[in-house]
Amino acid sequence: MSEEKTKKELYSYQHDAIEKLLKRLHAAPENHNILYQLPTGGGKTVIFSEVARRYIDDTKKKVLILTHRIELCTQTSSMLTEFGIFNKIIDSSVKELPDQNKYQCFVAMVETLNNRLQEEEFSMDNIGLVIVDEAHYNSFSKLFKYFDKSIILGVTATPLSSSIKLPMNSNYNELIIGDSIADLVEKGFLAKANTYTYNVNLGSLTVGITGDYTVRSSERLYANVMMQEKLLYAYEEKSIGKKTLIFNSGIQSSMHVRDTFTDAGHAIKHLDSTNTAQERRDILEWFKNKPDAVLTSVGILTTGFDEPTVESIILNRATKSLTLYHQMIGRGSRILPKKKSFDVIDLGNNALRFGMWDEYVDWKEIFISPFAYYENLQSDEDIEKNFKYEMPDEIRDQFAKTKDFFFNVKKEYKSILSQGLRPKEVITRSVEQHAQMCMDNSEDVYDARILAELLEGDIEYRVRTYSQCLASTTKNYLQWLQDDYKTQLRLNLSHKFDLIDAADMVDEEDENLTF
Repeated sequence: MSEEKTKKELYSYQHDAIEKLLKRLHAAPENHNILYQLPTGGGKTVIFSEVARRYIDDTKKKVLILTHRIELCTQTSSMLTEFGIFNKIIDSSVKELPDQNKYQCFVAMVETLNNRLQEEEFSMDNIGLVIVDEAHYNSFSKLFKYFDKSIILGVTATPLSSSIKLPMNSNYNELIIGDSIADLVEKGFLAKANTYTYNVNLGSLTVGITGDYTVRSSERLYANVMMQEKLLYAYEEKSIGKKTLIFNSGIQSSMHVRDTFTDAGHAIKHLDSTNTAQERRDILEWFKNKPDAVLTSVGILTTGFDEPTVESIILNRATKSLTLYHQMIGRGSRILPKKKSFDVIDLGNNALRFGMWDEYVDWKEIFISPFAYYENLQSDEDIEKNFKYEMPDEIRDQFAKTKDFFFNVKKEYKSILSQGLRPKEVITRSVEQHAQMCMDNSEDVYDARILAELLEGDIEYRVRTYSQCLASTTKNYLQWLQDDYKTQLRLNLSHKFDLIDAADMVDEEDENLTF
């Protein structure tokens, strides 16, 4: 093969990565495993395809590429063909390889190949390099014993194992870091993420044996009416009319999302692993062609899905997996001539847990000491305690006549206690301030009630802060406080406008008597 066979245009940072990887591969001894990190959207498949092409030319040995999903097998095979590499997919229909000398490269799903290699009549010859796509998945390691004379190159956006019990440094000898997200955004290779966080009380979630939140506890939280309303509100505030991907942790909550959005008149479809291949193709084709389409999904579009026209990502779930966090957001990071940024709506306190998507991550330190990384993650309790609500500019604009939005719940609580008043006086005073804000910016009680609904985020924050001052409150009591706050606010507004109406009637009567 020659350089002329490379039809894919490579960016400068991809050229640099390829040269660095080839240099290390040629210098590496047998049974040496290298891990390469590059952000989602950076073109890992392009890079390792060119690496494979050059390696085959240089060594005359063959390359095996491992993936964990059939869609990735097909995509990888197509990319290799673009690079002029004669390759074969080893799928469930391939029982033996009598013609393997015809091929320079093989692409296989991990489980399929593992089954074949356990059969004595199946063998692969002259494999010099094994490339592992999405290497953070642990299922690949079971194959390494079959290629102990080969060099293994793992590629991933996040060199952090999918299981806290199986660190990546137990399978790979060294880590090579590619360009950061911030660098690729600054150079115009990735779109910029505009992140909007909506604080969510995650106290009801439980952590499973994998180290992430369980699907069952997540379903209970995200399928309830209150969270569905919060999701719909966030979408209509930030993403309405934009092509949107919604990530959920469970099928039931995703189906609830579909029903909620459908009832609200939005074009939406649901996709999960139970859909047939044809259904999946039809749904993704619909999503591709409809500019304002909304697609709600579960565990199926985090890898191997590339739709550059996505304008908004909604994380309708919480996760303790940094890998999953980056994968979900990365689905919106592809650039287009008219797309330089995209929106991220976070409904799982994920940005508070991990930092913004484009923040610096010390991957080498995480690779060396993954357990220390997990131990230093901010807890949900600390996130709740340290969260400070900032009213969005769009909502502030609706209260243009209000000069002071701030109400210091903790300071007010201390002041009230020092005066010997009951603690709930804090809520009464807070309700009074919110009611006055609504009155000052409305013509009648109906307008005021509409404005009151915009204060939901501020209300939740104030009530949560008040409950923290009380030190010991139940989840049910916190929910009751929020519901009661909204009721008191509506009653306060009705009372204020009743007084205004009564005063107007008195003035009219006085005018009539004078006349």
